[in-house]
Amino acid sequence: MEPSRPACAYLQNVIGKLQAVEDRQAPALARAGAMIADAYQQDRLVHVYGGGGHTVMMVCEMFFRAGGLANINPIFGHDISPLCQALKYLEIERTTGYGACLIRYYGLAKDDLLIIFHNIGYNPTTIDAAEEAKRRGAKIIAVSSHHWRDQLPRDHAIRHPSKKHLFEYADLCIDDENPFGDADFHVPGLEVPVAPTSTIVDAYLAHRMVIEAVAEMHRRGLEPPVFRSANVPGGDDFNAALLARYRHRVKDL
Repeated sequence: MEPSRPACAYLQNVIGKLQAVEDRQAPALARAGAMIADAYQQDRLVHVYGGGGHTVMMVCEMFFRAGGLANINPIFGHDISPLCQALKYLEIERTTGYGACLIRYYGLAKDDLLIIFHNIGYNPTTIDAAEEAKRRGAKIIAVSSHHWRDQLPRDHAIRHPSKKHLFEYADLCIDDENPFGDADFHVPGLEVPVAPTSTIVDAYLAHRMVIEAVAEMHRRGLEPPVFRSANVPGGDDFNAALLARYRHRVKDL
């Protein structure tokens, strides 16, 4: 069965966005890799946070998986994730205080590294987390979108009371170029767009940061703390040393 024209067009849409972030964000990704390598060299955890909704999936994408780094500390906001009831998480991610609470609970400290994913970059759970992390002296890599930063009305109800955007708190900005409104694919004849690409693009950026970090660790003569698949022969044995090193430090292991 031949693929439909919309399916082919969507594929090109996805490829185009991936190529755009690779072309435009490669230097920032290299810097992110160096920052992650710095954290590892200093025996620090790399904290990862998603500011609400589907961006929380990026925390899962980077944590405890084959080919991923063992020193990732996921900051799980279960009440703002897609695994929570939808209308409940939508309300909570618009509530001040929750994001700062998570940063305090996970104990971020001066010079720690925090990666924050949030395409929109304005909601209270994102901004409160960024503000609390900066107050504690942490460094922030922010993955968000300039389209949302530039186009969301200043008086929109989802904004944090400060009206600030995540990029304003970042030591390093990585632009995922998520389009305003997220979904931007139109089936011919229909007005409402479908099939967002932000999850695909952000997952790509997450793994690109890991690639850069592992390459930089190798250049420095360090042994990258990379998990093997637990489902291949010998996988559990290989990972045992990494788990012994980090299990008492990573709350969610």
